[in-house]
Amino acid sequence: MRLRNVKGSQDKIEENPYTIQADNVCSSDYKGKWNKSVFHNNNPIHIEIGMGKGLFITTLAMQNPDINYIGIEKYSSVLVRAFDKREMLETDNLIFMRLDAENITDFFADGEVSLIYLNFSDPWPKDRHAKRRLTSHQFLSRYDKILDSDGYIQFKTDNRGLFDFSVNEIPRAGWILKDINYNLHKDGPAADNVMTEYEKKFYSIGTPILKLTAVRQK
Repeated sequence: MRLRNVKGSQDKIEENPYTIQADNVCSSDYKGKWNKSVFHNNNPIHIEIGMGKGLFITTLAMQNPDINYIGIEKYSSVLVRAFDKREMLETDNLIFMRLDAENITDFFADGEVSLIYLNFSDPWPKDRHAKRRLTSHQFLSRYDKILDSDGYIQFKTDNRGLFDFSVNEIPRAGWILKDINYNLHKDGPAADNVMTEYEKKFYSIGTPILKLTAVRQK
């Protein structure tokens, strides 16, 4: 999908008090220091990689004030569309970050994160691009470093090809699959599920939403 450029998005990111632009900061100022230097508490940290327009993570932040959330997005023109939602949030437990997920271990220390959300990630359908998929073994090795001992991944998508790839790839990387669901909203919206913008769209037209949880072997 081609992204529509938002004029002045870089300037808006630099001016936004709730957003960190990775290219403009020193990773050592954040790695291992998120709770102490940014959130000023010891609450668990949950991150969403590829947060899009931010509906999912801002909703979670509102519902769970005792969890620290970091929404990560690679594209400036997408990230700025989440700013309005963040401004309406009355809690201080959500930070946005413009960051390429390939560099995630530069900004998070070993065991610093408790949960990673992957929602409707780019499927990168060509085989030669498999390593770019957020559920590839290359990315799983990065998650393994930054997750704490009980940390895990939740993954949702509408793309059956990407889901099948993930179901095969995750165990090969030494992880354990749990709660595999090929039609999350078969009987109506799942009660404990927060929808993303894409999810609402796909659900409204009857597209099955696929979901899984992945944990590491003890």
